[in-house]
Amino acid sequence: MSYSFQNTKILIAEDNKPMLFLIKSVLQSFGVGTIITSLDGDEAFHLFCQSNPDLVITDWMMKPCDGVELSRKIRNNPKSPNQYVPIILMTGFTEKRRVINARDVGITEFLAKPFNARDLYKRIHSIVEKPRQFIRCEGFFGPDRRRKVPSKYAGPMRRASDRVSETNNDEPLTDIDFR
Repeated sequence: MSYSFQNTKILIAEDNKPMLFLIKSVLQSFGVGTIITSLDGDEAFHLFCQSNPDLVITDWMMKPCDGVELSRKIRNNPKSPNQYVPIILMTGFTEKRRVINARDVGITEFLAKPFNARDLYKRIHSIVEKPRQFIRCEGFFGPDRRRKVPSKYAGPMRRASDRVSETNNDEPLTDIDFR
């Protein structure tokens, strides 16, 4: 499906100028109407507060403020004009612990470098077509981290502890598979 991005405003935070211009060029080829650029996370947050973009694309590794810290500010700072804005985090570091860290600060999508225009378009497509509910709890605010399709469980409760309380018995049920 093709989208019209002419009324879309996107903020890019990337400290590598050639990569910044590449991302900007790709977004222009998608027809994005307004592209705001920044070379670090602090400046990006300032621009974010001024312009209130529809999407933020940020690199992870920047100084003095990296993409993860920028995401924390967007999600949690009282000055943030839109804590719900989609955020795509780009990085060449794709170890599982880093992906989990990004997810846990409220990143909407993760984009591994190197990437091509199709990869970026897929992330934007996912944001548009499969928006996720936001969750606010102690220690987390961001898009729902669960992406898996719920199982076909048809029973009244899912947890072993729920089943114990249902039977009014303190002994755990061991013959039930709760996968």
